[in-house]
Amino acid sequence: MEQYVIKGGTPLKGEVVIGGAKNAALGIVAAAIMTDEIVTIENLPDVRDINVLLQALSGIGAYINRTGKHEVKICGSKIENIAIDYECLRKIRASYYLLGALLGKYKKAQVTLPGGCNIGSRPIDQHIKGFEALGAKVKIEHGMIIAEAERLTGNHIYLDMVTVGATINIMLAACMAEGKTIIENAAKEPHIVDVANFLNSMGANIKGAGTDVIRIKGVERLHGSEYSIIPDQIEAGTFMLAAAATKGDVLIKSVIPKHLEAITAKLIELGCYVEEFDDAVRVVNTGERRLGHTHVKTLPYPGFPTDMQPQISTLLALSEGTSVVTESLFENRFKYVDELSRMGAKIKVEGNTAIIDGVGNFTGAVVSAPDLRAGAALVTAGLAAEGFTIVDHIEFIERGYEDFEKKISALGASMIKTDAEDEKAVQKFRLKVG
Repeated sequence: MEQYVIKGGTPLKGEVVIGGAKNAALGIVAAAIMTDEIVTIENLPDVRDINVLLQALSGIGAYINRTGKHEVKICGSKIENIAIDYECLRKIRASYYLLGALLGKYKKAQVTLPGGCNIGSRPIDQHIKGFEALGAKVKIEHGMIIAEAERLTGNHIYLDMVTVGATINIMLAACMAEGKTIIENAAKEPHIVDVANFLNSMGANIKGAGTDVIRIKGVERLHGSEYSIIPDQIEAGTFMLAAAATKGDVLIKSVIPKHLEAITAKLIELGCYVEEFDDAVRVVNTGERRLGHTHVKTLPYPGFPTDMQPQISTLLALSEGTSVVTESLFENRFKYVDELSRMGAKIKVEGNTAIIDGVGNFTGAVVSAPDLRAGAALVTAGLAAEGFTIVDHIEFIERGYEDFEKKISALGASMIKTDAEDEKAVQKFRLKVG
């Protein structure tokens, strides 16, 4: 088992380049098998979730050629099997996108029930509702979701709740269905727009992505394409908040500032300086005075993202006064609070609300990442803390952050990745950085 070892207390300074959006890439890679022609995907993040998905596609006969660290060519012409029971796939929540892609192309699909981070209940009932509205029969047997249809026919689908996964999955299935499909109460996240744009580049006819009503005219076939994935707003937001927490000055490059507005607004409210450029944002916390307090409520886009909740809670735990963070999307997203408490944070959780009394500083400790985004928040805490912090279970973090320790180290931090059993490496690092 690997871990991060961090010597905190150094402000992050410099430039960091953000990679492709993991959440968009998962939908786009799944969609790529819907044509029998070659698809080239660029700006692909080299993270664990994507690599597992590519291995699963290769396992059912898809042509996968990783032509570069951030580029892949995919062709679905020789897929031999529409039943995917790949053990590693159980660890990826977005494995369910293969249902929509395979159902849309072959009118049948069998995919293992998804896993991912344990941050709360994420039912797939809206996915099933959408598939059934298009004419599919769906059942769950032996841990597999099985969907099949003689034909898929467009329909009017109203989602009972705003859900990113179901919006993308229904979009995938409907783009090759007969007739027109309308998805109402659709999610509006940037990665939904990116998946729709990718499908349109393959010949689909999708309009309205990014609004709450998406209209789809089914087409008979999709063709090959070359497409570059949008930047990852959550990776960008993580570095923005890490800059603020460490009293740093960081230019975050290769981003779409519009996607970061909810995060930017909170940082400015707290007292940070944020400067926007065409494709970059700069975050400065001079440290002349402690940042202020605020209230945060997670909401679907364009509201404050749930995937940034642990990171901003960490920042608020170092800020002055009492802040309140309300998690409106997932019920288990405060599991990191006990770990932050080891470092000196004062946070009280009541139901879906965290009441945070800011403290002057954190002290280093041994902590364990309970999930992807909470793990990134604990790294942020370690960077801001006095002394040494060890973060275990970094496999969660590597599901969604590429070269995390390298990017952070390039900003001046003292941080390494090492095997948990390698005590000599830890001791050598401690001696080196003092």
